[in-house]
Amino acid sequence: MSYELPVIEHGTTRGGRWLRERRFRIALWIAVIEAVLAAFTSDVSRWTIVLLAAICISIYFLLGRTRQGVFGQVTWIAAASQALALVAVAAAAFIGTFVLILAGLFAVVALVLIFSDRG
Repeated sequence: MSYELPVIEHGTTRGGRWLRERRFRIALWIAVIEAVLAAFTSDVSRWTIVLLAAICISIYFLLGRTRQGVFGQVTWIAAASQALALVAVAAAAFIGTFVLILAGLFAVVALVLIFSDRG
């Protein structure tokens, strides 16, 4: 009988590992909230989302990609959520109500991931 212990990557932190396990779900939920806000409020404009996406994606590629800790995970989450929100905004520019459908799909995927989580 052999027992295998989980392998911990060198240079990671406890918080970084926690975020890494949940980063896709967090990014999806942020994108859903942002897409709904963009669709229903005038406070969050399309240009705001485009600007946030440019900033977050740039920060991730310039600084966050080389780090494995919490900072690297947070920049990944921010870049991924803004990229998803940017997809929703681009789709909304071409197809008006499609953004609501896309936000609904993001929410369904996030719910499936949450309810299928055994942890």
